[in-house]
Amino acid sequence: MHDLTPMNPTLQQIIAASLLGGFLSMAIAVLVTFRLPQRWLTRMVSFSAGLLLSIALLDLMPEALKEGMTSDRLFQIFLIGVLLFFAFEKIFLSEHFHGRQGEVEALSRPIPVILFGSALHIWTDGLTLAAAFLTDTKLGWGMTFAIIAHEIPREGGDFSLLFAAGWNHKKALLWNSISRLGCVAGGIMGYFMLEGARSWIAPVLALAAASFTYISLAGLMPWIRSERGGFAWHGVFMAAGVAIVPLGAKMFA
Repeated sequence: MHDLTPMNPTLQQIIAASLLGGFLSMAIAVLVTFRLPQRWLTRMVSFSAGLLLSIALLDLMPEALKEGMTSDRLFQIFLIGVLLFFAFEKIFLSEHFHGRQGEVEALSRPIPVILFGSALHIWTDGLTLAAAFLTDTKLGWGMTFAIIAHEIPREGGDFSLLFAAGWNHKKALLWNSISRLGCVAGGIMGYFMLEGARSWIAPVLALAAASFTYISLAGLMPWIRSERGGFAWHGVFMAAGVAIVPLGAKMFA
């Protein structure tokens, strides 16, 4: 039976992490996109690419195995997940934060579809946050940090598209904020779905690993590769993203 008391610590942490993942990433995206030099956005993309790969391969997949999933089953779900996220991206998204050409192509899609795709994407982030916190609190907060990192460049792309479509700052912030609530909804729904069906936690972790791997390899790295120069900076920030997971594991062991 679910613990519905307001003091439930796991649910409180899931809600707090979902709010951070949804809204802090949006606030930082506004700052980076419109207040700081463009080079910091590109460096954040490099950092995010390394962090997502590290979380997926060094944290989520091992945790799925610890939850009792066999290695064969893990890689089957991982493969299915990668294919599903590819299909999801082709239907709903246009990788609209990846360079000017990507932004121009994405403008051919109706703005409501872009906002719906963003809300659905962040909803799945909330769902995986719930699975992570139900597994281990440290994994949950590590996932939160990873979601914030990879949402920053994507949110920057959303704002660029909305402004290019003629939306003013107030309208863009309002509708982006509404779409961000999807993370909280996903987190709360994930808690009540998975808390009573813990056998589903390992598959959700495997799908989260597939999502992070796909975003890093198919979304972020091609954009980094298209950038001219700055290889050393990209390498440093990507290595920093990769290093956070093993270093954090040692610090909080």
